[in-house]
Amino acid sequence: MSDENNVNEADEQAENTNGDEGLPPEVESEDEALDAASQDEDATDDALEDADEDGVDTEEDGEEAENVVRFPGNATDHAQLMRMVEALLFAAAEPLDIDSIASRLPEGADVGAIIEDLQKLYDTRGVQLVRIANKWMFRTADDLAFLMEREAVEQKKLSRAAMETLAIIAYHQPATRAEIEEIRGVSVSKGTLDVLMETGWVRLRGRKRTPGRPVTYGTTEAFLVHFGLESIGDLPGLDELKAAGLLDGRLPPGFDIPTPSETGGDGDGDFSENEPEEYGAALDDHLSQEQTDEE
Repeated sequence: MSDENNVNEADEQAENTNGDEGLPPEVESEDEALDAASQDEDATDDALEDADEDGVDTEEDGEEAENVVRFPGNATDHAQLMRMVEALLFAAAEPLDIDSIASRLPEGADVGAIIEDLQKLYDTRGVQLVRIANKWMFRTADDLAFLMEREAVEQKKLSRAAMETLAIIAYHQPATRAEIEEIRGVSVSKGTLDVLMETGWVRLRGRKRTPGRPVTYGTTEAFLVHFGLESIGDLPGLDELKAAGLLDGRLPPGFDIPTPSETGGDGDGDFSENEPEEYGAALDDHLSQEQTDEE
């Protein structure tokens, strides 16, 4: 009996031993993999929780630092500061003062020294750093201003007074200022005649042989070229102006348009200021002289 008991105990121990150590290797690997996956899931959950907490803190920090300028690591270097000030002045839509520049630079930056160095750097260049109204801006060098000039013909529209004066001179030339005012019914300003002479359409034709020797006005060759006329006699007459609708059909009796002439006229071409001797003036002077001699 004792031997049989011993044999049974040995068999049970063998079965237990085979149950623990006799499992196939594949089963052991699957158990290890499951354990590792479980650990990874736990670690991931922890990481997500930490990330959520950090994200909330990051958003709060971002709101607080939204208007904070982030400077590069070498922002305190003088050369880097010069580049920063140069960029600010170049991109500015208007001149900047020292305080405006300093507000965009790291704390403690010597803006005055930076501006001075930039002035020296641009002193010989086509663009220079200048101070205007206690503010700083880039500006084209004075000696290169001619490169920015552009000539353009300015179109000037004649006033109604100038157009009326030009028409009177064209049809009544040579005409004096008094004659122009008599026809228009109003006085003619000196500026109106000056404008017509500056355009090159009116010229001085001479001095009329009347007391005061008034100046007479007439048209020029440029007037003919501008209006496409071969001669001053080609100006439209009364019938042509009516047909073009430029004159009222009910004109006053005796209304007429004179025929202008390019030559002739009282005092035409004579610019001497000596007034003509009045009739009998010489005789009166002679008699007056004789009476003085007799006394």
